[in-house]
Amino acid sequence: MQTVLIAEDEVDIRNLLTLYLEREYKVISFSDGEEALSGIMELMPDIILLDVLLPGMNGFRICEELRSANIHIPVIFISAKREQSDKIRGLEMGADDYITKPFDPGELMARVKANLRRNHSASSEKNSHIIEWKDLRIDLDRYTVTLSGNPVHLSTKEMQLLILLATNPRRVYSTEQLYDLIWGEYDVGDLKTVSVHISKLRKKIERNPSKPDYIITVRGFGYKFLT
Repeated sequence: MQTVLIAEDEVDIRNLLTLYLEREYKVISFSDGEEALSGIMELMPDIILLDVLLPGMNGFRICEELRSANIHIPVIFISAKREQSDKIRGLEMGADDYITKPFDPGELMARVKANLRRNHSASSEKNSHIIEWKDLRIDLDRYTVTLSGNPVHLSTKEMQLLILLATNPRRVYSTEQLYDLIWGEYDVGDLKTVSVHISKLRKKIERNPSKPDYIITVRGFGYKFLT
Protein backbone atom coordinates (compact mmCIF):
# COMPACT_ATOMS: atom_id res chain seq x y z
CA MET A 1 0.00 0.00 0.00
CA GLN A 2 1.35 3.43 -0.96
CA THR A 3 1.91 6.01 1.76
CA VAL A 4 0.53 9.55 1.77
CA LEU A 5 2.03 12.03 4.23
CA ILE A 6 -0.20 14.97 5.19
CA ALA A 7 1.29 18.12 6.70
CA GLU A 8 -1.70 20.27 7.74
CA ASP A 9 -2.30 22.17 10.99
CA GLU A 10 -6.07 22.62 10.58
CA VAL A 11 -7.61 19.65 12.37
CA ASP A 12 -10.85 19.55 10.35
CA ILE A 13 -9.00 19.57 7.02
CA ARG A 14 -6.46 17.01 8.22
CA ASN A 15 -9.28 14.71 9.36
CA LEU A 16 -11.16 15.18 6.07
CA LEU A 17 -8.06 14.33 4.04
CA THR A 18 -7.39 11.29 6.19
CA LEU A 19 -10.99 10.10 5.85
CA TYR A 20 -10.84 10.09 2.06
CA LEU A 21 -7.27 8.94 1.57
CA GLU A 22 -7.16 6.06 4.05
CA ARG A 23 -9.66 4.17 1.88
CA GLU A 24 -6.86 3.51 -0.60
CA TYR A 25 -3.58 4.54 1.04
CA LYS A 26 -1.64 4.38 4.25
CA VAL A 27 -1.91 7.87 5.76
CA ILE A 28 0.54 9.62 8.12
CA SER A 29 -0.13 13.17 9.30
CA PHE A 30 1.70 16.03 11.00
CA SER A 31 0.55 19.45 12.17
CA ASP A 32 4.01 21.08 12.52
CA GLY A 33 6.37 21.90 9.68
CA GLU A 34 9.62 20.85 11.33
CA GLU A 35 8.09 17.57 12.51
CA ALA A 36 6.71 16.98 9.02
CA LEU A 37 10.13 17.47 7.42
CA SER A 38 11.71 15.02 9.89
CA GLY A 39 8.90 12.56 9.19
CA ILE A 40 9.41 12.85 5.44
CA MET A 41 13.16 12.24 5.75
CA GLU A 42 12.59 9.21 7.96
CA LEU A 43 9.58 7.61 6.26
CA MET A 44 10.07 8.58 2.60
CA PRO A 45 6.35 8.49 1.69
CA ASP A 46 5.11 8.04 -1.87
CA ILE A 47 3.48 11.49 -2.01
CA ILE A 48 3.18 14.56 0.25
CA LEU A 49 0.16 16.84 0.78
CA LEU A 50 1.66 20.02 2.12
CA ASP A 51 -0.05 23.05 3.63
CA VAL A 52 1.81 26.30 2.92
CA LEU A 53 1.11 28.08 6.22
CA LEU A 54 2.42 25.52 8.70
CA PRO A 55 3.76 26.43 12.15
CA GLY A 56 7.43 25.71 12.78
CA MET A 57 8.43 25.67 9.10
CA ASN A 58 6.23 26.74 6.20
CA GLY A 59 5.44 24.47 3.27
CA PHE A 60 7.52 26.43 0.76
CA ARG A 61 10.59 25.98 2.94
CA ILE A 62 9.90 22.25 3.37
CA CYS A 63 9.61 21.76 -0.40
CA GLU A 64 12.79 23.77 -0.93
CA GLU A 65 14.66 21.61 1.61
CA LEU A 66 13.51 18.41 -0.09
CA ARG A 67 14.52 19.50 -3.57
CA SER A 68 17.87 20.79 -2.31
CA ALA A 69 18.46 17.33 -0.85
CA ASN A 70 17.64 15.82 -4.27
CA ILE A 71 14.50 14.12 -2.89
CA HIS A 72 11.94 13.87 -5.67
CA ILE A 73 8.85 12.67 -3.82
CA PRO A 74 5.76 14.27 -5.45
CA VAL A 75 4.48 17.31 -3.51
CA ILE A 76 0.98 18.75 -3.73
CA PHE A 77 0.50 22.08 -1.99
CA ILE A 78 -2.88 22.60 -0.31
CA SER A 79 -3.24 26.25 0.58
CA ALA A 80 -5.57 29.12 1.37
CA LYS A 81 -3.18 31.34 -0.62
CA ARG A 82 -5.10 31.69 -3.88
CA GLU A 83 -3.03 34.25 -5.78
CA GLN A 84 -1.54 33.08 -9.08
CA SER A 85 1.84 34.32 -7.86
CA ASP A 86 1.66 31.90 -4.92
CA LYS A 87 0.84 29.00 -7.24
CA ILE A 88 3.70 29.90 -9.56
CA ARG A 89 6.08 30.22 -6.61
CA GLY A 90 5.10 26.79 -5.34
CA LEU A 91 5.52 25.15 -8.75
CA GLU A 92 8.85 26.85 -9.38
CA MET A 93 10.10 25.59 -6.02
CA GLY A 94 9.60 22.06 -7.30
CA ALA A 95 6.05 21.21 -6.26
CA ASP A 96 4.12 18.94 -8.59
CA ASP A 97 0.67 20.43 -8.03
CA TYR A 98 -1.12 23.20 -6.13
CA ILE A 99 -4.75 23.10 -4.96
CA THR A 100 -6.50 25.89 -3.09
CA LYS A 101 -8.86 25.73 -0.12
CA PRO A 102 -11.72 25.04 -0.02
CA PHE A 103 -11.24 22.05 -2.29
CA ASP A 104 -13.38 19.23 -3.58
CA PRO A 105 -12.22 15.92 -2.01
CA GLY A 106 -12.95 14.06 -5.23
CA GLU A 107 -10.74 16.40 -7.24
CA LEU A 108 -7.97 16.11 -4.67
CA MET A 109 -8.13 12.30 -4.84
CA ALA A 110 -7.87 12.52 -8.63
CA ARG A 111 -4.80 14.73 -8.37
CA VAL A 112 -3.15 12.39 -5.86
CA LYS A 113 -3.73 9.44 -8.19
CA ALA A 114 -2.53 11.37 -11.24
CA ASN A 115 0.71 12.44 -9.54
CA LEU A 116 1.38 8.95 -8.18
CA ARG A 117 0.74 7.51 -11.64
CA ARG A 118 3.09 9.97 -13.34
CA ASN A 119 5.80 9.39 -10.76
CA HIS A 120 5.48 5.62 -11.16
CA SER A 121 5.59 5.98 -14.93
CA ALA A 122 8.74 8.12 -14.74
CA SER A 123 10.38 5.56 -12.47
CA SER A 124 9.38 2.70 -14.76
CA GLU A 125 10.95 4.44 -17.73
CA LYS A 126 14.37 4.33 -16.11
CA ASN A 127 16.48 1.73 -17.87
CA SER A 128 19.64 -0.02 -16.67
CA HIS A 129 22.00 2.34 -18.40
CA ILE A 130 23.64 5.72 -18.19
CA ILE A 131 23.29 8.57 -20.67
CA GLU A 132 26.50 10.54 -21.18
CA TRP A 133 27.02 13.44 -23.56
CA LYS A 134 29.96 15.80 -23.22
CA ASP A 135 30.18 16.70 -19.50
CA LEU A 136 26.64 15.61 -18.62
CA ARG A 137 25.96 12.21 -17.06
CA ILE A 138 22.43 10.95 -16.31
CA ASP A 139 22.22 7.78 -14.22
CA LEU A 140 18.76 6.38 -14.95
CA ASP A 141 19.06 3.70 -12.26
CA ARG A 142 20.05 6.03 -9.45
CA TYR A 143 17.95 8.94 -10.77
CA THR A 144 20.91 11.32 -10.48
CA VAL A 145 22.61 13.86 -12.72
CA THR A 146 26.20 15.08 -12.66
CA LEU A 147 28.02 17.74 -14.65
CA SER A 148 31.78 17.29 -14.89
CA GLY A 149 31.49 14.90 -11.95
CA ASN A 150 29.63 17.39 -9.74
CA PRO A 151 26.06 16.55 -8.62
CA VAL A 152 23.26 18.59 -10.15
CA HIS A 153 20.19 19.03 -7.95
CA LEU A 154 17.01 19.04 -10.00
CA SER A 155 13.37 19.37 -9.03
CA THR A 156 11.02 16.50 -9.86
CA LYS A 157 9.70 18.23 -12.98
CA GLU A 158 13.17 19.24 -14.14
CA MET A 159 14.32 15.63 -13.76
CA GLN A 160 11.28 14.31 -15.61
CA LEU A 161 11.83 16.81 -18.44
CA LEU A 162 15.50 15.92 -18.75
CA ILE A 163 14.85 12.17 -18.74
CA LEU A 164 12.08 12.46 -21.32
CA LEU A 165 14.22 14.53 -23.69
CA ALA A 166 17.47 12.61 -23.11
CA THR A 167 15.89 9.19 -23.61
CA ASN A 168 14.43 10.40 -26.90
CA PRO A 169 17.41 12.26 -28.39
CA ARG A 170 16.86 14.47 -31.42
CA ARG A 171 13.10 14.05 -31.20
CA VAL A 172 11.42 17.45 -31.14
CA TYR A 173 8.70 17.94 -28.51
CA SER A 174 6.34 20.88 -28.72
CA THR A 175 5.53 22.91 -25.63
CA GLU A 176 2.04 21.40 -25.64
CA GLN A 177 3.42 17.85 -25.78
CA LEU A 178 5.83 18.46 -22.91
CA TYR A 179 3.08 20.00 -20.81
CA ASP A 180 0.73 17.06 -21.43
CA LEU A 181 3.42 14.43 -20.77
CA ILE A 182 4.99 15.98 -17.67
CA TRP A 183 2.23 18.02 -16.05
CA GLY A 184 -0.95 16.40 -17.32
CA GLU A 185 -4.57 17.46 -17.26
CA TYR A 186 -4.83 18.03 -13.50
CA ASP A 187 -2.05 20.59 -13.21
CA VAL A 188 -2.90 24.19 -12.32
CA GLY A 189 -0.20 25.81 -14.43
CA ASP A 190 -0.17 26.87 -18.07
CA LEU A 191 2.11 26.39 -21.07
CA LYS A 192 4.49 29.06 -19.75
CA THR A 193 5.36 26.57 -17.01
CA VAL A 194 7.27 24.53 -19.62
CA SER A 195 9.52 27.41 -20.71
CA VAL A 196 10.11 28.38 -17.07
CA HIS A 197 11.30 24.86 -16.23
CA ILE A 198 13.39 24.56 -19.41
CA SER A 199 15.09 27.84 -18.50
CA LYS A 200 15.80 26.68 -14.94
CA LEU A 201 17.05 23.31 -16.20
CA ARG A 202 19.42 25.00 -18.65
CA LYS A 203 20.86 27.17 -15.89
CA LYS A 204 21.75 24.00 -13.99
CA ILE A 205 23.19 21.83 -16.78
CA GLU A 206 24.41 24.19 -19.50
CA ARG A 207 27.80 25.91 -19.45
CA ASN A 208 26.23 28.78 -21.33
CA PRO A 209 22.41 28.71 -21.10
CA SER A 210 22.13 31.22 -23.95
CA LYS A 211 24.06 28.79 -26.21
CA PRO A 212 22.95 25.37 -24.91
CA ASP A 213 24.81 22.14 -25.68
CA TYR A 214 22.10 19.77 -24.52
CA ILE A 215 18.54 21.12 -24.66
CA ILE A 216 18.10 22.89 -27.96
CA THR A 217 15.25 25.16 -29.00
CA VAL A 218 13.86 24.29 -32.42
CA ARG A 219 12.38 27.63 -33.35
CA GLY A 220 8.70 27.41 -34.15
CA PHE A 221 8.46 23.78 -33.05
CA GLY A 222 9.72 23.14 -29.48
CA TYR A 223 12.70 21.48 -27.80
CA LYS A 224 15.00 18.52 -28.30
CA PHE A 225 17.98 16.90 -26.58
CA LEU A 226 21.03 17.05 -28.81
CA THR A 227 23.50 14.14 -28.91
